[in-house]
Amino acid sequence: MIRGILIGVLSVAVLGSAYWGYKEHQEKNAVLIQAENNYQRAFHDLSYRVDQLHDKIGATLAMNTRQSLSPALADVWRITSEAQSDVGQLPLALMPFNKTEEFLAGISDFSYRAAVRDLEKDPLTEKEYETLKSMYTKAADIQKELRSVQNLVLDNNLRWMDVELALASGQKQADNTIIDGLKTVEENVKSYSETDFGATQTSMKSENGFEKLEGKEISKKEAKEVAKKFVENEVADIKVTENGEGSDFGFYSVSMDDKEQKVDINMDITKKGGYPIYLVQNREIKNKEISLNQATDHATEFLKKHGFEDLDLFESAQYDNIGVFTFVSILDGVRVYPDAIRMKVALDNGEVIGFSARDYLAAHKQREIPSVKISKDEAAKKLNPSLDVQEDRLAIIVNEFGEEVLCYEFLGTIENDTYRIFINADNNTEEKVEMLKNPEPIFQEI
Repeated sequence: MIRGILIGVLSVAVLGSAYWGYKEHQEKNAVLIQAENNYQRAFHDLSYRVDQLHDKIGATLAMNTRQSLSPALADVWRITSEAQSDVGQLPLALMPFNKTEEFLAGISDFSYRAAVRDLEKDPLTEKEYETLKSMYTKAADIQKELRSVQNLVLDNNLRWMDVELALASGQKQADNTIIDGLKTVEENVKSYSETDFGATQTSMKSENGFEKLEGKEISKKEAKEVAKKFVENEVADIKVTENGEGSDFGFYSVSMDDKEQKVDINMDITKKGGYPIYLVQNREIKNKEISLNQATDHATEFLKKHGFEDLDLFESAQYDNIGVFTFVSILDGVRVYPDAIRMKVALDNGEVIGFSARDYLAAHKQREIPSVKISKDEAAKKLNPSLDVQEDRLAIIVNEFGEEVLCYEFLGTIENDTYRIFINADNNTEEKVEMLKNPEPIFQEI
């Protein structure tokens, strides 16, 4: 009797386990099928977009009027953005595909900038037409390679999930057609010169501007001394390493121990001139002992002590027990937003625990403030009538074309939202509109 019951229980358990395993297998297969379908869709969409891109770029070469050329270039930008999205959905995180992505980004940047400018007053130059021709040729080559991969995928019923597994495991499969095909695409794009996009390409690349820094190149020993003077506490165990090959500029990375706080401090310092690029000290800040205003004073004194003069506090905020500040250059009463320094100050003792001067070092230079060509009242007429203006000033910003422009800056509110609006002081165009963040509500657990 008992034996029969045990056999029955075990039989039910075995059947239950088998059913559970079957359901688990089904669910796993469903997830794999869905992922496979998404990869297939993204790849075939990419192939289709590159076909479209090639045809649309070819069409622009035959156009000569703004009425047709601007919309066509806007279409090129749209299609390229969609192609970039398709690439991002493929399982390529472990396989370098950056040159292809860079090529698509270059087309996107070039076409957008050409589409939004007044082509009647400023038509495409011969060099830009040559760039279009180069883009057309490159797109044709990529189109050919992608079609070849697409044909092999369809003919051989290949699976993208196999690609993901192969990339993740580092397997060297003898017949990995998809990976080999995409590597061919990447190798072909690598053969093109990065300068083919011309001047418009510079906007998408990180122009650090550090080559304009003044001063002699410092040694590792000198970098160590710069670091010791820049931090506020006594440090020990200072290690200096030189940047590796491929960096945009020369710098030293410095790590050291803060004797007082018992934490690590890391810094980057330029080789040329020995300027601090950034500093970070990660430590726990338990208690708030000073106000945000007092922390602002600490930050201002720190900047003056280390030779950063003529700076104006632009933004300040408090996150937990840390004050976060952004300072910008002030020249003849004009804010120069490209010259930005960001800082973090601990609200327990006012110590600077974070510092970034990368933007400042890249942009800072001798400037002359140009004369305004329109009045503030004229500029104010461009504003939304609903905007309640609280402050206004002159400011230099970088526009969408990477150019520094002098603007009237208006800070105002519409109902409960705050906006910062920049109107070009030369041609009265609306250069930029920013909606400032409101304080986030605090949600408590119920």
